[in-house]
Amino acid sequence: MSALQPIADLIATSGLRHRTATAFVEATLRSAILSGRLAGGTPLRQEDLAAAFGVSRMPVREALRQLEAQALLDFVPHKGAVVTEISAADAADTYAIRMALEPAALALSIPHLRDEDFTLAEDLIVDMDTVDEPGRMGELNRRFHMTLYGAAGHPKLIALTESQLASFDRYLRFHLAAKGRAHMSQDDHRAMVAAARERDVATAVDVLRGHLTTAARAIAAFFAARDDQSSGPHGESAIPPAKA
Repeated sequence: MSALQPIADLIATSGLRHRTATAFVEATLRSAILSGRLAGGTPLRQEDLAAAFGVSRMPVREALRQLEAQALLDFVPHKGAVVTEISAADAADTYAIRMALEPAALALSIPHLRDEDFTLAEDLIVDMDTVDEPGRMGELNRRFHMTLYGAAGHPKLIALTESQLASFDRYLRFHLAAKGRAHMSQDDHRAMVAAARERDVATAVDVLRGHLTTAARAIAAFFAARDDQSSGPHGESAIPPAKA
């Protein structure tokens, strides 16, 4: 069977033909990726997609750029667009590393945070409440966490923590693509800032640990439901609100 057969099947049954060409291509490919019908590592050649959808390469190119912003595909040198390799096991690894690093960074940082750090963190929460662009959400989330961790005084710990947050970004964008902006929660972020302002290290760390645990369970539930569920709109399933 052709690697793009799932696309042909979705096109044949889709009710989205009233959309623009770019929106139709983007929505169909997104559904195929999120449902697992297009496996990680599958190459997506623009000319093949254009032929399958019956459109020019321009809307295909724009749709692929939008999917890259959602972390659903990567552009690989000499290969072009490839469906992102993303898995429950890799997500669990990422969260385990974050759980080891971030509570330590937060505990060390809180005694040295300044009023302007708290103000910046609160401003970033406001920005995250309003932004819609997935890549921008990832950037704001990293800045929020690093604002709270940045005064830890251990450069190697901070560098490792920031590196893992960057790795996590694709899971945040993946979740946004799957469930939409309304499923993002900022309650834990607000609680962390409030506890840090009071120099309550224990409470802030407890909130962070719960925050990461909920996030890990949410992405694990998504993958489990995607693997087990054979019905539902394009394989998308109900999962808990995301934490970042």
